[in-house]
Amino acid sequence: MGLSLFSCQQEEKASPLPYLGQHEIDGQDTIYHTIPEFAFVDQDSNLVTNATFEDKAYLADFFFISCPTICPKVKKQMLRIFDKYQDTEALMLLSHTIDPKRDTVGRLKSFAQNLGVDNGQWRFVTGEKDKIYEIADDYMSIAKEDPNAPGGFDHSGWILLIDKSGHIRSYANGTDPEKVDQLLIDIEWLLANE
Repeated sequence: MGLSLFSCQQEEKASPLPYLGQHEIDGQDTIYHTIPEFAFVDQDSNLVTNATFEDKAYLADFFFISCPTICPKVKKQMLRIFDKYQDTEALMLLSHTIDPKRDTVGRLKSFAQNLGVDNGQWRFVTGEKDKIYEIADDYMSIAKEDPNAPGGFDHSGWILLIDKSGHIRSYANGTDPEKVDQLLIDIEWLLANE
C-alpha cells in the first residue's frame, strides 16, 4: 500500500504544469498569458519590476498588513515556502499590498522584519492603488476596496507560481496548508524543469 502511494506521488511530481490564464491562438502558435510589465517599490525602497525576476520563478500574493481575516494564514504559508527555499536563488517571493495608503515602505519594512525576512528574496511591494488592483486581475486574483468586507478590502488568498517567462503555472488557496503542500510539489517540478 505504501509503495502504491509513493508511486502515485512520483507521478504527480512528473506531471508537467499547465499554463494558466487566457491564451490566444495565432495560426499554429498558442500565445499563453503572461504577467505584464510592472513597477512597484519594495520594503527597502528599491524599484521592483519584471526584470527583478529575470531567470527566476516566483510566488505572488496580495495582502494588507491590517487584514483581520485571511492574510495572517496566507503569510504563514508564504513564510513556510520562504523558509524551505530561502537558499534557492532560482525562486523569489512577491507580496503586493492592496492598502498602499497605510502600508507604506516603512510599515512594509517592519512587517518583513517581524516575519524574519531580511534578504532580497522576498519583496513586499507598494505602489499606485490602481496599478496594484489592475495587476491583480493579471494574476487571476481579487483585490479591491469594499467597505462591507472585513478590514475594508475584498481579496483572494491565492498564492500563485510564476515561471521564468512570466506565465502562471500553478496556484493554491494560501489559507489551506494541504493545498500549499500540492503547490510545494509544483514548485519542485518547475525548478527541476526550467
